[in-house]
Amino acid sequence: MAQVQLADGALNYQLDGPEGAPVLVLSNSLGTDLHMWDTQVPAFAAHFRVLRYDTRGHGASLVTEGPYSIEQLGQDVLALLDALKIERAHFCGLSMGGLIGQWLGINAGERLNRLIVCNTAAKIGSPDTWNPRIEMVLRDGKAAMVGLRDASIERWFTPAYSSTNPDQAKRITDMLATTSPQGYAANCGAVRDADFRDQLGEIKAPLLVISGSHDAVTPPAGGLFIQENVEGAEYAEFHAAHLSNVEVGEPFSRRVIDFLLAR
Repeated sequence: MAQVQLADGALNYQLDGPEGAPVLVLSNSLGTDLHMWDTQVPAFAAHFRVLRYDTRGHGASLVTEGPYSIEQLGQDVLALLDALKIERAHFCGLSMGGLIGQWLGINAGERLNRLIVCNTAAKIGSPDTWNPRIEMVLRDGKAAMVGLRDASIERWFTPAYSSTNPDQAKRITDMLATTSPQGYAANCGAVRDADFRDQLGEIKAPLLVISGSHDAVTPPAGGLFIQENVEGAEYAEFHAAHLSNVEVGEPFSRRVIDFLLAR
């Protein structure tokens, strides 16, 4: 683990894989940290220099006053790349990380080689969804985060997965309980306000969209909308709920690697 200094605090990151290999940036979902990618790292690090980081407000990264914006979170990624002297990289983000990936594709495509957005949409939810959650978290603090953790198992994983892999499901959902309430609420604001539906055509980097067929948070229709509005984009769908990378494991990793290594 290491940190880079931003203007208003430190961003926590971890590098795995051989020096000199193409860089692959992994961006976490709302309410998790860089360890949500632990299942993928061994396979990815065989081909890439894997750069994971805790999004602002999550894990060991800075927590600043919110609400945040996806632009702000995207600028954090660019600052991280600049600090590590990385000119171009592949980027793979899930859920909120997928929104960050869309922003980068639209606004900083020259920094991207290939782009993967998973279990996401060009617009996720509505103020009617997000505002009550923000109010609850800011009001109830850690108690609200524990309640969200307990409710997240059904949203993040299919019943079959959580019943047969209880330890793994608990490891991931426990990340939510330990997330800063202030940071979580601020990121909820970023997701609430993001809407890239009219800008997707500006993404020029080769794009892979991944969805989960049982994802109630960001259903496949949202992923298909992105794929249909970005020229040449590829689409893959797995039997999974919201955290498809965790639930699917090796087939998810293989699909990503095949896309990134394609000529």
